[in-house]
Amino acid sequence: MTDQSSLSFIHPDAKIGIGSIVLPFSYVDKDVVIGDYCKIGPNATILSGTRLGSFCEVFPGAVLGAVPQDLKFKGEYSTLVIGDKTIIRECATLNRGTFETGTTTVGSHCLLMAYVHIAHDCIIGNNVILSNGVQLAGHVQINDHAVLGGNVLVQQFCNIGRFSFVAGAGLVRNNVPPFVRVAREPLSYIGINKIGLERKGFQLSEIEEIKNIYNVIFVQNNSLNVGISLIRDSFKSSIFKDEIISFFNHSKSMIARFKSEPVPQNHETSTQ
Repeated sequence: MTDQSSLSFIHPDAKIGIGSIVLPFSYVDKDVVIGDYCKIGPNATILSGTRLGSFCEVFPGAVLGAVPQDLKFKGEYSTLVIGDKTIIRECATLNRGTFETGTTTVGSHCLLMAYVHIAHDCIIGNNVILSNGVQLAGHVQINDHAVLGGNVLVQQFCNIGRFSFVAGAGLVRNNVPPFVRVAREPLSYIGINKIGLERKGFQLSEIEEIKNIYNVIFVQNNSLNVGISLIRDSFKSSIFKDEIISFFNHSKSMIARFKSEPVPQNHETSTQ
């Protein structure tokens, strides 16, 4: 550990990994574990119960491990667990869990931009990007490689699937299935996340299969149950078919169906 300034407070019970630095005016509480080769920027606050992986960077003003903003919270022990190589930008706030799950979890290789809020008991996968001002209510799940645009708001208990993209300023009230793009108000399916999938190395045949599956669900005039039945009966077995069907089968609520209005070009993003 390298402590660059006596102006930082590091509790003697905190565990700081090899090669990590804590810059001036930061606060590191008791019962905090920081992995190796992390950089804790000035004026960052890391509170009890936080577990930070290795090679992470925390920018000025971020607050990690604050108690949940939940009136049911009674001071029970809980944690905030963050994976390796995750970047937490200015003034982001990440709360620890409640008695219901015991922890809030953020995966590895995530980018949490300025003013992001992650509430209690959320589960964030790996390689997730939350753009400036994204606000997550409690118990939200965001799966691997999902991207949320600026100022997206996510209601409690929503589940956002892998490799999906939510356009900026969207209000997420229901679950967002994997591999899709959603936009408008109310939030609606506007196509598969083709650019994001290409950038992540998906084959053209795989992208076409995903597109055809969602055409049956969202574009054709089928009820959701009929669409799922058609997919089950008409498409050959694959990991994408199985994942999409499983997501729908385990979802109590889903985003709105396809709308035919043209989609503004600025719904694409360069951060995927």
